[in-house]
Amino acid sequence: MTSWKQLEVHTEDQTPHKWSVSLSEETFRGFFAHGSPTVHKIFGDGSLFGPLLFGKFFDPSDAFPLWDFESDVLLSNLRSSGKTSIDWFQTDDAYVLKADLPGVGNNTVQVYVENGKIMEISGQWKPQRDQSKGKDWRSGHWWEPGFVRRLELPEDVDWRETEAYVSNDMFLEVRIPKSTSDSGTPGNGTMTKNSD
Repeated sequence: MTSWKQLEVHTEDQTPHKWSVSLSEETFRGFFAHGSPTVHKIFGDGSLFGPLLFGKFFDPSDAFPLWDFESDVLLSNLRSSGKTSIDWFQTDDAYVLKADLPGVGNNTVQVYVENGKIMEISGQWKPQRDQSKGKDWRSGHWWEPGFVRRLELPEDVDWRETEAYVSNDMFLEVRIPKSTSDSGTPGNGTMTKNSD
């Protein structure tokens, strides 16, 4: 039986210096090569949080314009090998992202919208033992205890109405409604469709 739980979508930044340490390709390869099965599940091929999800190395803490691309095209190699656990698309009224979570419990997963332009999904997969007071895990080598994926939001969204849900601590669905105002602001032009 599937159980869905709504997550709070945060809009106020509690950690202003987060993601200040970039994950380089060399650092990632060393970390991944010596990683546990959990590390391979979180950061491996086809995971939303994997740096190689888009066919070449891309630091997950850098924002990616996900909805500028069709998932069938961008993930075709991973889909043909059965290695992907992510999908995104748009309907007439919303942008939707669906992804498997690393299986570390929904209490660690957070969704945050930064200035209406960037959505980030993050969480911890293991607690930090030596976490000093006042220092947040996201401001250091964040990949050692946690995971993140930052995504650019399309221009035509009503980001304040973003909804995020988890199912059985293993699956995430995010819905970002399209703006209903006719302000004349064009979207990115690649996939927007008016139904008026």
